[in-house]
Amino acid sequence: MSVITHPVRKSNLATMIGSAGGISVGTALARARANLETMREQALTVIDASITALETVPAPTGPEDMSARREQAYREATSLIDAAGPFELFDLCRAAAGLCDLIGALDPEQPFDWRIVTVHARSLRLLQTLPPEAAPERAHILESLNEVVQRKLAQTG
Repeated sequence: MSVITHPVRKSNLATMIGSAGGISVGTALARARANLETMREQALTVIDASITALETVPAPTGPEDMSARREQAYREATSLIDAAGPFELFDLCRAAAGLCDLIGALDPEQPFDWRIVTVHARSLRLLQTLPPEAAPERAHILESLNEVVQRKLAQTG
């Protein structure tokens, strides 16, 4: 019977970090945060465009375009989450995620109350404009949106 063994090799990354030219995890994270900060303005532009798009998605005129409109609203909300998440804009993410959760949970064949998209878009705009120190107001907006989502989900179940 033969036994095959492989020599244990140290990874290139471990060698690099351990050597004089390597960097520590803390330094790497600090650099990553600094690099990310350079993209903040671009992300805020994407967030603004996503909210504007949500505000301007026309309400469906009938069942034939309901699916496309819902998909468009879902796409804009996920775009906002993608742009806001890395910058820890959690209020915006949570509000947009609630809209996504609701759109994703509802039967595409059932009627959809388009006012939900309108309310979420206006709430997102308000969250975007509120100063960071307006924590109670932000919490109240998010609570209200959550109530809307929970009620609508309860009606479908």
